[in-house]
Amino acid sequence: MNAAAPGPLSGVVIADFGRVLAAPYATMLLADLGADVIKVERPGSGDDTRAWGPPRAHDESTYFLSVNRNKRSLAIDLGTEKGRRDAHELVRRADVLFENFRPGTMGRHGLSYEEAAALNPGIVYCSVTGFGAGEGAALPGYDLLLQAVGGLMSVTGPAPGQPVKTGVALVDVLTGLHAAVGVLAALRHRDVTGEGQHVEVNLLSTLLSSMVNQAGGYTLAGRIPGILGNRHPSIAPYEVYRAADRPLVVAVGNDRQFLALCRGLGAEELADDARFASNQDRVAHVDALAEELSARLVLRPAAEWFDLLTPLGVPCGPVNDLAGAFDLAERLGLSPRVTPADSDPDDPLCLVANPIGLSRTPPRYERRPPRLGEHTDDLRRWLEN
Repeated sequence: MNAAAPGPLSGVVIADFGRVLAAPYATMLLADLGADVIKVERPGSGDDTRAWGPPRAHDESTYFLSVNRNKRSLAIDLGTEKGRRDAHELVRRADVLFENFRPGTMGRHGLSYEEAAALNPGIVYCSVTGFGAGEGAALPGYDLLLQAVGGLMSVTGPAPGQPVKTGVALVDVLTGLHAAVGVLAALRHRDVTGEGQHVEVNLLSTLLSSMVNQAGGYTLAGRIPGILGNRHPSIAPYEVYRAADRPLVVAVGNDRQFLALCRGLGAEELADDARFASNQDRVAHVDALAEELSARLVLRPAAEWFDLLTPLGVPCGPVNDLAGAFDLAERLGLSPRVTPADSDPDDPLCLVANPIGLSRTPPRYERRPPRLGEHTDDLRRWLEN
């Protein structure tokens, strides 16, 4: 953390009406970059994720803590006249508004995009929904539901007919990233023209875009992919194998890497086998290739294969748990853990670092995730002045 350098978004005020994951993840990334994020929460309960656990740390939900650092909490009841006045004043002063309620909810409090733009013509107003504000407005936007109806589970699982979800709410996270990009683009437009605008992202469109080659194979060639387990539809060998002690990933992307793999395995004859001469050939004979590689990879532990094959230019590695993943990042000097500056030094809060590296204005970690309503009094004084 470079305490002397202001964040690149310093001076940008964000009124954050979002909750759970997609919108809070987006606003946390922007807060790390210097934006002043004011998290608007319901008195008494706050963001739903405050109650989600276990696990818990510091007597708080780790889910909430994971996506809400560098923010201030303003507890107001939008069902009261006083709460609405405070919210409207916050909108007047904000540069950006985030919300991820069902379409129409903000309008019931006089905070629709049109009403917010009337209060503040320059506001960048970001709405995050599950299925858009049109025909899908009434549909609930839960990540698991989106993984199902959006096609992700149709290509994810151990075998055909056995769809599974990803281990994290991936669609929410990807939507948060797209929301942040959209807001930054709208802020740039406002810098040039003075005009605010409505940024809209939804989970279904985000997922379809994020399925990239799988979605492109359908739109361009009419091909509907299915579950391949840990295999890739277009590359081989590119899957999980069993080493002597645990699973090992081998992710060969070209013929040069395949030749290096064969040499590392002491199996140069595989490189001369017509069935495996090119990537297209290997994909066509993927079962036979897997049988040949499995018989060799099972002879040594995963770590030994990693140490042997990596210097040869073969992409491979063991299937780590999170402890192993963080250990790897730390050994590589990536500094994956951070502690906010205002954490208790006797009981520090350890959070996951923002992955964006900036040489002049790096992410900052000044505030721990706020306690419910922690900054309400200070913020109300500011709103009333």
